[in-house]
Amino acid sequence: MECQKNVASEEFADFIISNNTYDLDGVLKDNTGACADYADSQFSILYVPMEDAVPITTHKYKYFFIPKLYTLLDTSSLEASGIIETINQPVLNLRGQGTIIGFIDTGIDYRNPLFRHVDGRSRILGIWDQNLPSENGTNELPPGIPGFTVNDTIIYGTEYTSEQINLALASEQPLSVVPSIDENGHGTFIAGIAAGSESENSDFIGVAPECNIAVVKLKESKKYLRDFYCIQDSAVAYQENDIMMGIKYLALVSARYRMPLVICIGLGTNLGSHEGSSPLGLLLRRANLITGFASVVATGNEVGRHHHFLGNITSNMEYEDVELLVGTDEKGFVMELWASTPELYTVGFVSPGGQVIQRLPLDSENDTLVTFTLENTQISVHYGISEQGSGSQFIMMRFVSPTHGIWRIRVYNSLYITGSYHMWLPITGFITEHTVFLNPDPFTTITEPGNTYSSITVGAYNHRDGSLYIHTGYGFNRVNFLKPNLVAPGVDVYGPGISGVLSESGIPMTYQSGSSIAAAHVAGAAAVLMSWGIVQGHNLSMNSASIKTYLLRGADRNPAYIYPNREWGMGVLNLYQSILRLRE
Repeated sequence: MECQKNVASEEFADFIISNNTYDLDGVLKDNTGACADYADSQFSILYVPMEDAVPITTHKYKYFFIPKLYTLLDTSSLEASGIIETINQPVLNLRGQGTIIGFIDTGIDYRNPLFRHVDGRSRILGIWDQNLPSENGTNELPPGIPGFTVNDTIIYGTEYTSEQINLALASEQPLSVVPSIDENGHGTFIAGIAAGSESENSDFIGVAPECNIAVVKLKESKKYLRDFYCIQDSAVAYQENDIMMGIKYLALVSARYRMPLVICIGLGTNLGSHEGSSPLGLLLRRANLITGFASVVATGNEVGRHHHFLGNITSNMEYEDVELLVGTDEKGFVMELWASTPELYTVGFVSPGGQVIQRLPLDSENDTLVTFTLENTQISVHYGISEQGSGSQFIMMRFVSPTHGIWRIRVYNSLYITGSYHMWLPITGFITEHTVFLNPDPFTTITEPGNTYSSITVGAYNHRDGSLYIHTGYGFNRVNFLKPNLVAPGVDVYGPGISGVLSESGIPMTYQSGSSIAAAHVAGAAAVLMSWGIVQGHNLSMNSASIKTYLLRGADRNPAYIYPNREWGMGVLNLYQSILRLRE
């Protein structure tokens, strides 16, 4: 059914459904007020009137179908990465020409001179602002990529084309023509690192200064999902389905201009299997197979946050107690346990006041609500016997009004093979800093979708002293695939801001750290390689896998380390060496 209303509003609940296992027409027939739009050839986004959708539970709706929430991954770099050497080689002439770097983030300050050609025209081919309603209800785009995009419509938000952006730049009041702005600054910064033009006084240049740019400004998540995941209103949170639709939009822009596309994702979550099997991860897997497409994803900044626990129950143990300290000001959170396939686990609890909840029996049909009378706390427990994307068992524990103190999650093994399991607390920003595991494990801390095998996953290091960024995520992923793939500069990196100290060129500049900054470096490097391969005709079949291989071949490796490495991946980004290796 065609969507006639504003599905971005709080009046609709969003669900991710599989086109292959569900008859979409049948689903819409059963939900007469609902409508849907295709994300790609496998997934659609279903919009159901809120009054028909509530209550939102994992018993009523499969865990797989409820959008997960993501947040931003941040809190002299080009020379260290071999980028200046590449840019300064006149014979190579590799500056990202003929490619598009797409950003799914907080938007972009399109007025910034770093995103313009030398003649003043914008290098931005399109901005899809999910927050601004379209005047005609639907954004029509040219046909997309066969086998990936199913339709060519975007049913919410507003697209601003390059023509509209150039009209805005020629106006005395640009925002009256194109009112899309970046209030946060994160999107503007990473776009500048990956794709910024050389500044007037040559005090700044991006990795791919002559590439084209496309931007998705994500809308903030809906309140019902914040409530479901117990995330406070002040947190920056974006919905999985909106990110998926952002990839669709960027693919349509790539098809419109017939240019290869690199997508940079500086977002992450601790929700999910940590093997790249979420709907977003599966969509990226398919997209990464397309010639002329690559995705670059940040590792996240979860090391040192004490949000991951690695469990190990031996064959002679009845259970293992996982100690969790809940902060004084914690209103609630969702914690997950993921088993190694095909093992099964159950849980019980011991509250800070000493109340013991015995082992809750396996029940995949119902959620179990546990009430702690002395603590005024409730925990909803959902056993997922076999999660749709990974096949693994997971246990979702939703704490509401948890009492401050040390909780013990008592983990029992019901089907023993290795006794190994993982638990994750919410990502930094979704939980207070005082809620932590008392015996955390620093590894397997890469956020989703950074665990997607075919994407290029990037950690952050300090290019000045050669050390890892203190919070950059460590691998490997939950099923021991190589993650991160490599590291790039991500500590105190200089780039464009929406406010800050003006450079000699009169552009506001600032410093930022985090793995999304590192991902921006690699996204620019991927665009340069795509320009060499597809635009210049040296390798017309380039995709995410081949670009990853080229980057890893050229990476700098420390002889003191063993590779592949759970912290450094296959080494440090060196674009110039990667290009030299192309000729071997």
